[in-house]
Amino acid sequence: MDLPALLAQHPVVDGHNDLLWTAREETRYDWDALDVGVGGTPTHTDLPRLAAGGVGAQFWSVYVPTRLTGDHAVSATLEQVDAAYALTTRYADRLAPARTADEVEAAWADGRIASLMGAEGGHSINCSLGTLRQLHALGVQYLTLTHNANTPSADSATDRPVAGGLTAFGREVVREMNRIGMMVDLSHVSADTMRDALAVAEVPAIFSHSSARAVTDSPRNAPDDVLESLRDQGGVCMVTFVPKFVNQACADWHRGAVEAAAAEGIAEADGARFSPFYAAYRAARPEPVADLSDVVAHCEHVREVAGIDHVGLGGDYDGVEVLPTGLEDVTGYPALLSALADRGWSADDLARLTCRNVLRVMRSVEAGAREIQRHRGPSLARIEDLDHPAG
Repeated sequence: MDLPALLAQHPVVDGHNDLLWTAREETRYDWDALDVGVGGTPTHTDLPRLAAGGVGAQFWSVYVPTRLTGDHAVSATLEQVDAAYALTTRYADRLAPARTADEVEAAWADGRIASLMGAEGGHSINCSLGTLRQLHALGVQYLTLTHNANTPSADSATDRPVAGGLTAFGREVVREMNRIGMMVDLSHVSADTMRDALAVAEVPAIFSHSSARAVTDSPRNAPDDVLESLRDQGGVCMVTFVPKFVNQACADWHRGAVEAAAAEGIAEADGARFSPFYAAYRAARPEPVADLSDVVAHCEHVREVAGIDHVGLGGDYDGVEVLPTGLEDVTGYPALLSALADRGWSADDLARLTCRNVLRVMRSVEAGAREIQRHRGPSLARIEDLDHPAG
């Protein structure tokens, strides 16, 4: 199979990359100090390597940690959005801002990589639908309903269940996202939140960076019944490369770290305390190693359960310290496609995986929003009215 030709026509649309947070932490967004326009940066991601990896569109995560709450979380998210604008402007010869599927394809026609944004965690909107709408107006194309900790409106996969899924306000968030054309991202949320969101959603949803729970038993992965519902609803699961989500030994090692932290009174959702504990745990007990074949297994399982029209890629580069062997940086996509081709995936199958499925979902969300807006205006709902009614 001629993979360079396939990728030239059907570039990878990757669902999740944390370069912006790395830039914040390492250089305070100084793109002179972290010049991703040249190769050899200490990050997993730079523009030459994106091109070498066949990446044609990147969703940059405008992630902020859950230790930031309220207006502090909103301000930090806006700073991340600002950094995405600065990145795209600085490298305008190679990056093109995009908000729609048509704009992604227009970037390709112009020989550039489409630059998109996704917000990672409902804490970024501080329980405000107005803030949600304004993030979307700034070009944020998806919102992950939670990160590693619960929000007041939804349970996270890695926190103690409180709401049992979505609250009434959480359901209104999903409805309003559908109305404005912002993709609902179910990565990081609990399985019950996944099920609730799919039951409420009027347009397809996504997993921007998750894998299959039947292959690797991690709460961050999608169970088979959820993958089936995602299929029925028309969504896409963008398989991630994170070792603890794709390799069972890595998942078990991580679970051991979480249990050891809990014994010390430290919850995984408490990033400020858990991160140093985790680093010390790793130093004392080296983590197992995942490899490319683990990601292949997840791609194949999502395809088997949800179908070839419902699988994509979301590497989570620069969001983790270690990647599977063979997928160490963003140049790894061709190796993954080659391994899938060796297992019988056709050129058409791979084109669906790399971009066609995600572009279809984007267009469905865009069209659905136009239809919903014909009969429903902006929601004025407030969390205090829906979830804490006066009594």
